[in-house]
Amino acid sequence: MASRHPTAAQEQASSRVGVDSVLTYIVLFLGVLLTGAPFVYMISGSFKFDADIFALPLTWWPLEPTGQNYARLLAGEQIPYLRQFGNSAFVAVSQTVLALWVATMVGWGFAKYEFRGKRTLFLALLATLTFPFQMTLVPLFLFMVRIHWIDSYLAIVVPGAVTAFGAFFMRQNMLSVPDELLDAARIDGASELGIYARLGLPLSRGALSVLAVLTFLASWNDYLWPLIVLRTTEKFTFPIGLATLVGLYKIEYGMILAGAFIATLPVVVIFIAGRKSLLTNVTLGAVKG
Repeated sequence: MASRHPTAAQEQASSRVGVDSVLTYIVLFLGVLLTGAPFVYMISGSFKFDADIFALPLTWWPLEPTGQNYARLLAGEQIPYLRQFGNSAFVAVSQTVLALWVATMVGWGFAKYEFRGKRTLFLALLATLTFPFQMTLVPLFLFMVRIHWIDSYLAIVVPGAVTAFGAFFMRQNMLSVPDELLDAARIDGASELGIYARLGLPLSRGALSVLAVLTFLASWNDYLWPLIVLRTTEKFTFPIGLATLVGLYKIEYGMILAGAFIATLPVVVIFIAGRKSLLTNVTLGAVKG
């Protein structure tokens, strides 16, 4: 009859697993501290006077909390922050919607249709992923000048919505849609556009949610390209507006921290609301050929 008592090897393996778990939690805890400390200090600094932000010894919570930074920022004393915040929201939402439409159309075409030059076109699409944005910045700017899109949101939304990554990501996911469903829909008389809208999109909801969040965050935090193409203060997005608070003789640290904290709230809300879908679908298409 086999003994129910654990052997020495089993005890040693169990002990090793316990040690590995402890080390893993320690590393994760240190990671939380390193990533969370700047965020906590940003919130704390937004309630401090500028002179107290760099006071020594460092204090994590203001000794004399003040809402002056938020009041001045929201009142538009230095910049029209609320207007610029709304500009960022409009640009990010518009770019996300357009990017999802373009990515799903291109991805669906590559995933479910055969045509001459398909492989060559797909390889060319993947090759563009290796080009850094800085390489295309000057030609893209000259093109915007030629079509008179400078100081227009079209110059931000349209180029940002056409991405090789989005098309590749959706193509990888849409490969998993069964071809038998498409054939059955064609037999029932559905059009190709109807198949795309009624089968392709609903069956790719998980990938759509992930791509939507990634696109929104990229547009929401974008600084370089909007800085180049926008000219009017009232049309600035919030990253550019906050950057203008860094003056030659004075830097409004408190207002910058207050604006940065307000700008993180939509991101936090989106993650909390969609964390289940994001964590479930973030690896979609990772192993598709």
